Amino acid sequence: MAVFTPVTLEEIAPRIATDFVIGDAILFKGIHAGIENSNFFLNCQQGAYVHEYVLTIFERLHSKQLPYYLELMLHLANQGIPVPKPMTNCSGQLQIEIKGKPASIVTKLPGQSELAPQPEHCAEVGGMLAKMHLAGQSFSLSQPNLRSLSWWQETVPLILPHLTESQKELLLSEMQYQEQFFASSTYQSLPAGPCHCDLFRDNVLFTSNKGQSMLGGFFDFYFAGNDKWLFDLAVTANDWCLEQPIESGPGDLNRERLHALLSAYIQVRPLSDAEEEAWPAMLRAAALRFWISRLWDFYLPRNAQMLTPHDPSHFERILRSRRHAT
Repeated sequence: MAVFTPVTLEEIAPRIATDFVIGDAILFKGIHAGIENSNFFLNCQQGAYVHEYVLTIFERLHSKQLPYYLELMLHLANQGIPVPKPMTNCSGQLQIEIKGKPASIVTKLPGQSELAPQPEHCAEVGGMLAKMHLAGQSFSLSQPNLRSLSWWQETVPLILPHLTESQKELLLSEMQYQEQFFASSTYQSLPAGPCHCDLFRDNVLFTSNKGQSMLGGFFDFYFAGNDKWLFDLAVTANDWCLEQPIESGPGDLNRERLHALLSAYIQVRPLSDAEEEAWPAMLRAAALRFWISRLWDFYLPRNAQMLTPHDPSHFERILRSRRHAT
C-alpha cells in the first residue's frame, strides 16, 4: 500500500475549483493500493449530483512520458473500451502539476476486483483484452514498454547481490534464454501494438447485476506501452489462471481458467502460428518481468507513507513452473 505524496482535501479543493469544470471537491482519500504512484479517490459535487474520480500523482513517470498513457486511455474510452477516461482541465490539458509532480484526474470505474476468479471472469477479461488490442491499432502515439528487456538488463545487476546462489542461477539462465528469444525471427514476427502490460486481477473491476458478474473495466494503464500482444496475454494468464492457492501455490496454470481466457481472446483475435509457437517462451518472459520488478521493489524500496512491497517469491515460483513446463 502506498501514498508517496500526501495531499489533503483542503489543499486540492481550490485546484479543482479553479482548473476543472467537474464540480466542488467534497471527498479526497488515499487509495491503499499500488506501489508506483500516489492514488486518491476524489468525489466532486455538481448541483445535486456527485461524480467519482481518481486522482493520480506520478512518482516515477515524467510529464513528457504521460501523454502516451493518458491519450491511450482517452482513445480506448472513445472506442467503447471500458477504461478510465482522463479529464481535461480548463486549458484543455490532460495533466496538471501537484507539489512539483505531474498528476491527472480520470473517471472512476464501477465495481470491485475479483481476486478469486472463475472461468467466466477469465473469459470476460480475455474477450475484452482482444477488443482492446484491436481498438489500439488506430492509436497514433507510440512508446515502448518501459519494463521490457532493456530494463531487465539494467536492473538485474542491481538486485543480484541480494539473491541466493540458486536465485542467481535461475535469473541469469532465464535472462540468457530471453535475450535469445527476443532476438529470434519468431519473436520479431509477432503482432504488436498498445498493451496494458499489467492486467492483474486488481486492475480489473466487475459489477454484479442480479447475481451475475459483468466486466466493469480495465484500469491503471501506467505500465502500458507498445509491445507484442502475446506478451500482454501472457501477463494476464500468469495472474488470472493460477491454481489455488493463487498467492502461495506452486505457480502452475489452471487449465479450465486458461482455456476460458484464451478461447474468449481467440474468438475476437485469432492467434498466428508464430504466436502459438512463442506462447511457452512468452509465459516465461511475463513471469521474469514481474519477478525482476518485485525483487527491485523489495530490495531497493523507496520511502512511502504507506508501503508493503509484493512478495518476490510468488513470481519466482511461477517462473520455475513455466520453465518446467517447457
